[in-house]
Amino acid sequence: MASDLPDYYFRIRDNGALAFRVDTENRHRRIEMDQIAVINIRNGEIKPHGDRDLTEEDLTAIRDWMDQRRTLLALRDIDDIHRAIDHLNLTAQWAQSKATEAQLDEVTDALLLAMHDLRAVLVRKKADRLMKD
Repeated sequence: MASDLPDYYFRIRDNGALAFRVDTENRHRRIEMDQIAVINIRNGEIKPHGDRDLTEEDLTAIRDWMDQRRTLLALRDIDDIHRAIDHLNLTAQWAQSKATEAQLDEVTDALLLAMHDLRAVLVRKKADRLMKD
């Protein structure tokens, strides 16, 4: 089992992660995780934990994880948008075929405002792109 574990573990948090070095080569044959750094994905900052000096191996592993994490988050962002499109379609079908008057009264204004805001942003952004070309 110990040979299957990675050398580093990253505990995800809101804006990044905590980086741990994984140690399985100790006299108790236990898995020990030693926190080595705090990572901020937004600004790319890597802060050594405590009085630690990070090795080049540590920094390389952390930077590789940051690159992979940014890629994953970008994929999730676009997937969320595709899901939002699906939800809009399902919402239209619900409003057309299943919604009661009370349910429509509850959500209509909020939906109309959100869709109006989204439409305005999309039209403005599309016009900006067309003006560049």
